[in-house]
Amino acid sequence: MKQRRYPPAPAQVYLFATCLVDMFVPQAGLDAVRLLEREGLTVHFPRGQSCCGQPAYSSGNPEQARAVALAQLDLFAEPWPVIVPSGSCAGMMRHHWPQLFAQDPVAGPKAALLAERVYELSEFLLHVLKVRFDVSGVAGQPPETVVLHTSCAARREMGTRDHGVALVDALPGVTRTEHQRESECCGFGGTFSLKHPDISGAMVQDKIASACATGCDRLVSADCGCLLNIGHAARHQGAPLPVEHIASFLWRRTGGAAKEQA
Repeated sequence: MKQRRYPPAPAQVYLFATCLVDMFVPQAGLDAVRLLEREGLTVHFPRGQSCCGQPAYSSGNPEQARAVALAQLDLFAEPWPVIVPSGSCAGMMRHHWPQLFAQDPVAGPKAALLAERVYELSEFLLHVLKVRFDVSGVAGQPPETVVLHTSCAARREMGTRDHGVALVDALPGVTRTEHQRESECCGFGGTFSLKHPDISGAMVQDKIASACATGCDRLVSADCGCLLNIGHAARHQGAPLPVEHIASFLWRRTGGAAKEQA
């Protein structure tokens, strides 16, 4: 993966929430906004946004993926960073949108310029904002042991695991542990879980068993598709494995949730 050069911290950013956050895990999107606003940024949310096009793209339908992605290109007109609380969606936008529009003289340059402004949330917090969470006033939170899960695309295209490791390891009272199947796919794979449910089910069972064997308190991830898959399967099995998006985890462990309740 090519080393990326990071700009100075901006004053304004866009949030591309992803369709899964919008429809299934809105709290993760809200907590992502809170993390960014706490660092002094103004967060803009273009209401016309929908999907990055990854489901169609990974299913071998580039024309449909182009149509979905094209509807997003003009929503982020200002030269602000586009923050995505999903490593796989960020990877789609940064690495595959320019390829989708490579032959389009109008949309191609737009996609290429936009791709350079796309950041996964953890990456942006760590390398652009260089966050140092103030936890001096955080008290009363019990210690937690967590395992991280990174989607296959996020791990390989955006290096999201490294960003998550650095942020989680900086939190007092939090112990990150690794398990034997951490680098394996959870079985979601977008439409893969629909086309091959038996294989997908076996993969997520292995993932859950391996994570639970560590005795962790919860599984944390920056990818909502994986969280939905692992969390639902764990509940179905009766496995003691709560799941939480990294935005919500960071917000909660740095006192944000307590301040909301006060």
